[in-house]
Amino acid sequence: MRALNTAATGMAAQEANVSTISNNIANVNTTGFKKARTEFEDLLYQTIQESGSRSSANTQYNVGTQLGAGAKVSATRKVFEQGSPQITKNPFDVMVSGGEGLFGIITPNNQVRYTRDGAFNVDAAGNLVTKTGFRVFPGITMPPGTVSVNITPEGKVDTYQKDSVEPNNIGSIPLFTFVNPVGLRSEGGNMYRATTASGAPIQTVAGESNSGSIQQGMLESSNVSIMNEMTSMIKAQRAYEMNSKVMGVADQMLQTANNVR
Repeated sequence: MRALNTAATGMAAQEANVSTISNNIANVNTTGFKKARTEFEDLLYQTIQESGSRSSANTQYNVGTQLGAGAKVSATRKVFEQGSPQITKNPFDVMVSGGEGLFGIITPNNQVRYTRDGAFNVDAAGNLVTKTGFRVFPGITMPPGTVSVNITPEGKVDTYQKDSVEPNNIGSIPLFTFVNPVGLRSEGGNMYRATTASGAPIQTVAGESNSGSIQQGMLESSNVSIMNEMTSMIKAQRAYEMNSKVMGVADQMLQTANNVR
């Protein structure tokens, strides 16, 4: 029976939907996390009667007859809405405000990854690094004797040494944008990798080209809304239940047909 297979595709699609929602909820407190949205599309149709075909010698069918085969997950789209700011007053905490820019992170194999998580630190050598010890692009090193650090909205990093009045500029933190940010590949650890779908990274100065400005002493919270996710969870659960009931009805119909003597 066609209804069994159709309902099964609906259950599988809603199961994937619940998995996406659960991942969003699990990362509600992850710094810089961007929620995902499950998108669906219908499957192929069997055309029994083509619309426009002849119904008699002088008439045509205005409406055709097609039977669908169900649904499938077509994409899990990242939603790059900005999360709310969280004030930390830590001089090495930075966030991107008002734009789509991402920080560049240099991996141990000298490849560049991208993140919205600006919870940075300084290692024993004075390098500005992530929590996992990866250097922040292009490589910022604090000179010995640094007593305070100032990061401007344009990303310029100024340090102050003891008994020094004038700041010492040691570099700038650029931001990266993409033509199609939803094409980025999530790699865990709050990092993304560029793909052919996202396009090549575009290095910009903070505050230009819709990249956003850099705010020091603040972190970007996850953009997950628990209320919205719980609403989506209930809808997905009800859809799953309805598909399972369809399978039960189809099974009863098959049982009735098998019992006919």
